[in-house]
Order: sequence, then C-alpha cells, then structure tokens
Amino acid sequence: MIFSFDPIWLTLELAILTTIVLTLITIPIGYWLSFSSFRYRFIVEAVLNLPLVLPPTVLGFYLLLVFSPNHWIGGWVEDVFHFRIAFSFFGILVGSILFSLPFMLQALQVGFSSIPKTHIETALVLGKSKFEILFRVILPNCKPAILAGMILTFAHTIGEFGVVLMIGGSIPGKTKVASIAILEEVEAMNYHAAHIYASVLVVISMIVLLVLFRYKRSVSMVLAENV
Repeated sequence: MIFSFDPIWLTLELAILTTIVLTLITIPIGYWLSFSSFRYRFIVEAVLNLPLVLPPTVLGFYLLLVFSPNHWIGGWVEDVFHFRIAFSFFGILVGSILFSLPFMLQALQVGFSSIPKTHIETALVLGKSKFEILFRVILPNCKPAILAGMILTFAHTIGEFGVVLMIGGSIPGKTKVASIAILEEVEAMNYHAAHIYASVLVVISMIVLLVLFRYKRSVSMVLAENV
C-alpha cells in the first residue's frame, strides 16, 4: 500500500476539532462541578470520568449501536437529516469528544480549585454575576490549566484507536486516521509506510509538548496532577 498523507491530515483535523469543542463545553461543566453545592455531584463526576477506566472498544461499541440505523436515535437522525452518524467523520468526532472529555475536564477542575476563594468572594461582594466571575476572575487565572487540558486532549486524540475503529471503521479520506493506517500497514507487512505514519505522529506530539512547555512551564504542574 502506498503511503498517503490523508490519514495524517484527518488525524490533525480530528484532534483540532475535538480540542476546540471540548474546550468550549468543559468550561461550564468544570465550573459547575468545582463550585456547585449539589449533593450528588459525585455521581455526575463519575459518569463524565468513566472513559478513563472504560476500554475504548466498549465505548465505541455502544456508540456504534446507538448511532446505527436500527437504533431509534440513529434511525431518527437518518430519517430526518438523511445522514448516518456511524462510519462518518462526525461519528468519530463524537466518539473522540466523549473519550477525551475527562482529560480536559480534570485539568480545568485542577485550575478552578487553585483559585483563592478570597478572589471569588471579593467579586461577589462587588456585585459581580457568576458569569462575570467566570470570565473575568477564574478563566484569566486558569490559563495554565486550560493549556494543559488542550495538550492532553490533542495528544490523546492523536493516539486514539479503539473508539475510532469501532464507530468509524477504516474509510479512506473519511474515517481512516493515522493510528488505524499504522495497524493496516503492519498487517500488510508494509513496515516502511507504518514507520512514516508513526514517525510523523511522534514529531507532531513532541512539537506540541515542546512549544507549550516552553511557553508556560507551569503547565507541567497541571499535567503532573492528571497523568
């Protein structure tokens, strides 16, 4: 099989979109989990962090069942939008978001918990709303945590295999990411192409880590608490 850069570009696209989406959705979730007084908050945390201990093939299997045309969700999407989630880029994006969510969420929670309570109390006394406190007090002081979460999410998505394979299969130019391409090249005993794919992923991952660690050394402290 001839080497192609398509799986590399698809992997980068998947990693970038997953990182962007998780950064946006985990900020309000992390804020609520860190400062909410909800009695059963621990149940929500357990559910959201389940992918940390759940085999990726298990998550991918259930997503495949839910998104298949035989399930009411997958069937409804296909009937209304004429679009099949399973074995599509959107499907592997959803799988990657769910599987990488704990990495972004935990990094943010570490950052949120490091904010001195006096800062928040002072903002409340000054009449600031929770929305203003989040965006003017908490987030500006959590830049290392946000960067750490983005590093973990991006790197984790690049190396993801099980979820992507289960929900997306290996469709060239659509769901065939680099990790799957490596497996297929090894099975075909095309070690040269497999080596190229693997080397590119190593270089990309190292560049991301070097740039961000150099930019903000405090990121390493957050990373250490999540690895």
